[in-house]
Amino acid sequence: MYKRRILDGGRIFDICNVLFMLLLVIVTIYPLYYMGIVSISAGDAVNRGEVYFLPKGLNLQAYDVIMKDPAILRSYANTLFYTSAGVVINLIMTALCAYPLSRGHLYGRGLISLFVIFTMFFDSGLIPRYMVVHSLHMVNTVWAILIPTAINVFNMILMRTFFENIPDSLHESATVDGAGEFRILVRVVLPLSLPVMATMFLFYAVAHWNSFFPALIYLNEKNLYPMQIILRNIVIAGDMASQTTSAGAEELAVMSLNIKYATVYVAILPVLVLYPFVQKYFVQGAMVGSVKG
Repeated sequence: MYKRRILDGGRIFDICNVLFMLLLVIVTIYPLYYMGIVSISAGDAVNRGEVYFLPKGLNLQAYDVIMKDPAILRSYANTLFYTSAGVVINLIMTALCAYPLSRGHLYGRGLISLFVIFTMFFDSGLIPRYMVVHSLHMVNTVWAILIPTAINVFNMILMRTFFENIPDSLHESATVDGAGEFRILVRVVLPLSLPVMATMFLFYAVAHWNSFFPALIYLNEKNLYPMQIILRNIVIAGDMASQTTSAGAEELAVMSLNIKYATVYVAILPVLVLYPFVQKYFVQGAMVGSVKG
């Protein structure tokens, strides 16, 4: 009888857990689904608030307007460049910082780590950062987006901890074979660090793709704007002046919400496509890189 009660209690818990997870999935996915059906619905139906679960009056004109807008296409290309170049710089700089700090024989390792971690808790502030970027003549250049964010201390700590879990016997064997530290990093450590490298790739790529504040501060030329600045201007400020080249003012007024949600979908599409391919490395890299043992 007692055993049956335990089994019934476990079954009830499983049912409640499944229901809770289903509710969580619905709450998470529905906003994305809603934006999708609004972006392909008729503008009149959207403005009247008739779209809830299914699209009404299938209309892909919002995507046609976006794809014909030179400002959006140019900003999309800029974002692709900032993300790809930024991730390459991030991974190189993070690995070059994490590897020496993972080696126990590094002289002054504790003091260097203290200085690096200190920057996580005490920030110089916006004005000093802008003055530094301005003094280096990087304002209104792509380097203002790439260089100040070249390394993230939290990500570096995860990578360093992962490197520390690599057996010392591998380092010793490579040293006996005549390899230097740089060759050990490239030929031994990095090939064994695919999970944490994939995790860092995802962290940095999403951060660059969603970043808009550095561009808002450091960039003045619209030709250099990333997608997120254009998205911000459309969604928050309601600025659709650039779309008048392919649609009239009255038509834009009717389709304003369609264009906003379609722009959001176009902006988040690469992340949605990329995540499933690196998700299998994400948990392994984050967990192994966060726990030393």
